[in-house]
Amino acid sequence: MPDSKIRHQCMLDPRLSERLNALACQPGATKSDIMAKALEAFLDRRGQSDEDARYSERLDRLSRENGRIRRNTELLLESLAIFVRYSFIMNANLPSPDKAAQALALDTFQRYVNQVGRQIGKGKSLLAVNDENEAAPSPPSSSEVHG
Repeated sequence: MPDSKIRHQCMLDPRLSERLNALACQPGATKSDIMAKALEAFLDRRGQSDEDARYSERLDRLSRENGRIRRNTELLLESLAIFVRYSFIMNANLPSPDKAAQALALDTFQRYVNQVGRQIGKGKSLLAVNDENEAAPSPPSSSEVHG
């Protein structure tokens, strides 16, 4: 059974008719399809004001940018929280730095970077104080500190 469609007749300005003819000359395009799509788009837009249509796309873009800014801020705060935690734990009562302490500091920094990556990967945060100490680094043993 062929697609049931209802025939309509309309009157167009000569200029508009020329534009429609030019569009219909393209392969795969018909005047009926072009007019049906144009009418559907017009009717769909009628529920929105012109201002809503103009600004909704901009607001969507701003919302996406705001989400990226928020995510980046959370990443920075997470990095800072982990750094401060490591700093306090690692620097508690350390003697003056020597070669072993410097090597330990480099190792600590690498663990810090790895921990930030793990926390971000899990989607968990150390910003909220919690009772679980799973993310807390273990302080170095005296043999690690003093060689």
